[in-house]
Amino acid sequence: MSEDLDRQVRDAVDRAAERVAATQRQVADRLAGAPPVTGRASSADGAVTVVVAPGGMLRTVEIGPAAMAMGPEALAREVVELAGKATRNAAARMHASLRGVLDQSGVRGLEELGLRPGEDDDPDDDVDTMLRRVL
Repeated sequence: MSEDLDRQVRDAVDRAAERVAATQRQVADRLAGAPPVTGRASSADGAVTVVVAPGGMLRTVEIGPAAMAMGPEALAREVVELAGKATRNAAARMHASLRGVLDQSGVRGLEELGLRPGEDDDPDDDVDTMLRRVL
């Protein structure tokens, strides 16, 4: 009886490992050749633009000449606000790009990591358009 239970457990673990490996391959295939997933947010006047990776790591902060008139405290607040918006955009893009290959528990895992679904505030971004074509 114990050997039968051991075999059943091993078989269940093997099946789970196969599903994990298949999902890893699907995710890799989905992201291969696609541009990096980022989020972008710009001030209304375009004077400040922030680009982040999923999770919020800053990639670029572009500060145009018009932003210098804001003063340092206002500029800092603007960058922080835009970084938050860009982070939400990156999370929404990552979630959308992986949703098709993950099962429900994988999607919940994304959300637990802070990669929640949502509306991208910058849907006309060229990178997003390219990502939709690739994916």
